[in-house]
Amino acid sequence: MTVPQPPNIIVFFADDLGIGDLGCYNPDSRIPTPHLDAVAAQGRRFTDAHAGSAVCTPSRYTLLTGRHPARSRLDGVVLFAFDEPLIEPELPTVAGALSEQGYRSTCLGKWHLGWDWTTKDGTRPNDTLTYASRSPEREAYHENIDFAAPVAGGPTARGFDHYFGPDVANNPPFTWFEDDRLVVAPSEMKPADMWGRPGPMAPGWRHEDILPELTRRAVDEIDRAAESGQPLFLYYALTSPHTPIAPNEEFLGSSGIGVYGDFVVETDHVIGEVLAALERTGLADNTLVLISSDNGPEGWTPQDPGAYQRLVDTGHASMGEWRGIKRDGWEGGHRIPLIAHWPGHIEPGTVCDVPVSLGDLFATCAELVGFDLPPEAMDSVSMLSLLTGSTTPHRTFLMSRTSRCQEVIRAGDWVYIDGLPENSPEPEEVRMLRSLPDLGEEVAALYNLADDPMQRTNLIGSRPDKVRELRALIKRVLDEPELQVAGAPTPDGGVR
Repeated sequence: MTVPQPPNIIVFFADDLGIGDLGCYNPDSRIPTPHLDAVAAQGRRFTDAHAGSAVCTPSRYTLLTGRHPARSRLDGVVLFAFDEPLIEPELPTVAGALSEQGYRSTCLGKWHLGWDWTTKDGTRPNDTLTYASRSPEREAYHENIDFAAPVAGGPTARGFDHYFGPDVANNPPFTWFEDDRLVVAPSEMKPADMWGRPGPMAPGWRHEDILPELTRRAVDEIDRAAESGQPLFLYYALTSPHTPIAPNEEFLGSSGIGVYGDFVVETDHVIGEVLAALERTGLADNTLVLISSDNGPEGWTPQDPGAYQRLVDTGHASMGEWRGIKRDGWEGGHRIPLIAHWPGHIEPGTVCDVPVSLGDLFATCAELVGFDLPPEAMDSVSMLSLLTGSTTPHRTFLMSRTSRCQEVIRAGDWVYIDGLPENSPEPEEVRMLRSLPDLGEEVAALYNLADDPMQRTNLIGSRPDKVRELRALIKRVLDEPELQVAGAPTPDGGVR
């Protein structure tokens, strides 16, 4: 399917937003999300959507490149301050492909995929700092960074025409980046009582200013598209509701369950502001909107008791009906909300239960706009037919990853987790509330989601045949990416 007039494409990518935080997914949600619920009512809600990883950096890599995180150099959790780019310079991205098709590709918000920093001594940061690993050396490394020099390797070097954001809101330097430069030099040190890792910041920096400024610029991008007629690809990578949890004053108390809930309310609000701009400019009818999250909800932080304690204290389940949270191989770690809206093409109020990956964005845009999917995006399979009403599975299996780089593979109703899990065991109160077993000595897991959606019963010992099949499939996925498409042969020679 290629439409005669290329549609605008807007991707809202929230940070740590749980599937159960939205009323349209969780009827018992304690957090009001009226704008997100309205989009779901006017569009299509996916119930079985998955991020490429249960943590941030690798899920963003998958979204933009259409590649499973195992194909990158990342063998740690996420990137940290001053790490080099994760996306290799020669790799195509969905942003670059759309830019080549005449789109203005804009990235606003969280990047978290690394930069090529200029140093004072001419070395590369990762000559000293272990890639994707915390270390004491990072806290002082800013002294070797030339903050006045251009910063290469970021969004505008990876296919985007324009970037504005704080890179990573909880990592230094705490300042705005625009394209390949810092807008204001980070000439002060962040106060110890301000949330975030130690490091330099711009004078007057406030975490509360991030969402309003990004939203203002998102609206400006829509106004620009309306005036120019140039199609827009906007990747609005929200910094919320991830820490720093910094809702503005008008949202404090709006959820009734604490600052995390208030920050989700503000997230819903700013998405509503951008959608209102689409309506005001007349672009809404020719805009595909996708709203999702990079992984499941966070556990404990000093700012917030986290998803488990929130469930115990308030009854609000940020992970919804699923087991696990951010970092986990269980469904709650990587099953995320996905809402699609495109008037005239997506039937309002519909629900799709077919498993999809956020890595499918690249192939979907290729089919939609009419360009060839580059072979490097080997893990991306177009879900355009699912957006427009089909319920026929478009891929034979789906893979994600835990924060420890353990593979999670789903084939039909079966899911195999090659290691258990980052956040285990759950607090005893949560296990009691949800009738969850203690993990004991388990080191890997096999579940049948049709029979056991909460993943209570580990079948690792009773189905060795299925374990062997799925382990073999993981290896074949990484060696034979053509297996992704529905109808490809399964390990036993059949066809799914």
